[in-house]
Amino acid sequence: MAEDLDLNLLRVFDALLDTGSVKEAAVRLHLSAPATSRALSRLRRVMNDPILVRAGRGLVPTPFAQRSAATVKALLDTADRLRTDPTDRDPRSWRRTFAIRINDALVPVLAPRLTRRVAGEAPGVRLRFVGQESEELDPLRDGSIDLDITVADSPPPDIHTSTLFTDHFVAVVAADSQLGQAPQLSVDDLCRYPHVSASRRGLVRGPLDDALEQIGRTRHVAAVVPSYAVGALMALEQDVICLVPHVTAAHLADRGVPLRLHEVPFDLPTADVEMRWHRRVDDDAASRWLRDRIRSEIHPFTRTNSTDHEHLATNE
Repeated sequence: MAEDLDLNLLRVFDALLDTGSVKEAAVRLHLSAPATSRALSRLRRVMNDPILVRAGRGLVPTPFAQRSAATVKALLDTADRLRTDPTDRDPRSWRRTFAIRINDALVPVLAPRLTRRVAGEAPGVRLRFVGQESEELDPLRDGSIDLDITVADSPPPDIHTSTLFTDHFVAVVAADSQLGQAPQLSVDDLCRYPHVSASRRGLVRGPLDDALEQIGRTRHVAAVVPSYAVGALMALEQDVICLVPHVTAAHLADRGVPLRLHEVPFDLPTADVEMRWHRRVDDDAASRWLRDRIRSEIHPFTRTNSTDHEHLATNE
């Protein structure tokens, strides 16, 4: 008779895939390493797959395990909601991991503050920040991620949204540079000095180039980097310009990074930053708690036009 696959084994599978380590999975599950190793052996028999295989000094998941990870997370989430005591509202009693896909501009702003807040109020909750490699919504649907913090567009009806704030781009330069000492940034400055373009997709051209083109001018992009934080740090070199979201630039300057923020002498597009989640977790107490903490921690760094209520997005 085939061995049964129960929820406890699925929890072991989930922990092993998240950590890539029998020892770390054991710590998360409050099991001994030998017990976790035995559970892995059971998983391999039940699923008829190695699950994790040796690669150098570590373990990596098989293709089958990678394909199954999201399904297992969704099953565990469903099971947890079936057995959750609705009277249990104490964050200190929760044992959860939340995966948050986040725009790279917000990582230095939100991640440290949110981590400190969550660790103080809910020590059994772990945050896993996921890079925004794509904007696909399926990870929200299958439970691979719990929240998505991104620039707004029009999501389908099963995705709930809350607008966090509206942001705009500023130019950052080294505070002790010639541009850093200037009272303002001129169009001539934008065209004279080299730029660093921050783009996870490797784009060189952006709205600033369109604005310059309309008046017959151009800028020189000397380098392209994959994140705004890296671009801002590169701007610490003398007389190099990088366009960065205001919330990121202001946060870095407030933390003592010697940057000077200049408004750009063009009316560039603004961006609405949203928090998104699937409707299946809309009423989940821990999920709502986390969303409230995100709003609270991002609020001091935002300007105006933030929205404090949640709403269901539609395509209308």
